[in-house]
Amino acid sequence: MKFGTSGLRGLSADLKGRASALYAAAFGHYLLESGRAKTGDLILLGRDFRDSSPEIAQNCAAALTALGFRVADCGTVPTPALALYGLQQKAASLMITGSHIPADRNGIKFYRADGEIDKADEVAISERAVKLDASYVMPQATASALDRAAVCAEGFFARNAAILPAKALAGLRIGVYQHSTVARDMLIELLAHYGADAIPLGRSETFIPVDTEAVSAETIDLLKGWAAAHKLDAIVSADGDADRPLVADETGTPLRGDLLGLISAKVLNAAVVVTPVTSNSGIESAGSFTVTRTKVGSPFVISGMQEAVAAGKDRVIGFEANGGTLTASEFQLNGAALAPLPTRDCFLPMLAVLSLAASARKPLSAVAASFALPVAAADRLENFPVETSTKLMAYLRQSPDNLAEFLKPIGEPGRTSDIDGLRVTLKDERIIHFRPSGNAPEMRCYVEAKDEAAAASLLDAGLNRIRQWANAN
Repeated sequence: MKFGTSGLRGLSADLKGRASALYAAAFGHYLLESGRAKTGDLILLGRDFRDSSPEIAQNCAAALTALGFRVADCGTVPTPALALYGLQQKAASLMITGSHIPADRNGIKFYRADGEIDKADEVAISERAVKLDASYVMPQATASALDRAAVCAEGFFARNAAILPAKALAGLRIGVYQHSTVARDMLIELLAHYGADAIPLGRSETFIPVDTEAVSAETIDLLKGWAAAHKLDAIVSADGDADRPLVADETGTPLRGDLLGLISAKVLNAAVVVTPVTSNSGIESAGSFTVTRTKVGSPFVISGMQEAVAAGKDRVIGFEANGGTLTASEFQLNGAALAPLPTRDCFLPMLAVLSLAASARKPLSAVAASFALPVAAADRLENFPVETSTKLMAYLRQSPDNLAEFLKPIGEPGRTSDIDGLRVTLKDERIIHFRPSGNAPEMRCYVEAKDEAAAASLLDAGLNRIRQWANAN
């Protein structure tokens, strides 16, 4: 088991066994020992649609009940819905999800009563898991937990139903790629609430991993086919636990997640933007807000937002390159207060971009083009051994000569950033960024260039160079 950029991750087969109960117990001990919770307190449990998630949730419920907590089952709900309900109830929570990674893997996201855990919490939970491991006996499954599924979902729907004016999306035909995301039914209901004609597409009872940061060619083909066949103005979707949005324009072309976050910042009139180094380099010049760059992962974005709030800043928003958008401040929108939700959310950025297109009476492709950001692209090599990616990054960092030799078929390195992975601005101002995934055995590559063809070419060259190096080493 390992904590990645967002939550604990591991093989589903392992998590269906003792491991999930062990880490849930470690989390419970941490809450009790740190004074963040007491015996008898409520803890919430949610899950995604993976086959392994119900059994893992049952293990966690048994472990927490054995420690004296009252466990409430929130069912298959979006992660931001669970997080919001936890904040409202002042209750810790666990979301059983592997997000966008394949179904043979799963994970657990942990929340304190005051929000998502940070890196220090991860260390403390891991330390307790190690201490418990030798003597821990997995408890038997207990009676059914308290049922809070309906109230959790209803509260999150109410929040999103108040963001835009009534019928703000009237006249739009919006496809909803439902696949296996926990957002699939709520998206249909919410879009209909705003007056859109919502078209359900691609519903699946088998889990489909959808990575909104590196949309697969197969998914893009589906989106383009649906856009043409149904004459759609947009298509929306999300990853498995609905904390990352996917929005495609009228041609079925996905919009970049960091563009969705940027549009959210503009719509909310944000004063401070916190975003990882992998987000588009044009964000700094795209608005009147100040920008703070972080490592990849919601804990780092949340930390950056907290620092801004502690420094007296207001209207603080965060987002990642995958589109997951977080708020650390209260915002005024549609004549009402939007309470802070400092965890990744797919609904806010979707509504922001759709409302902007509707109010401007322009197609989404024109809205996206109006921001004139550098063209960015990203992809990953799956099933890439962690040992190989670690060795590659060590080689690239070892000396400027190594980096230059590695990049020789691509371009001459200029400036570098080592905030998270290695981000290189080439002397011709193209950008290429190499970064191992924090959640899975994957090697990611991010690029920026002057146009789509140049970005696609650079991305292919970067991925091919990684393959060549791995095969030779």
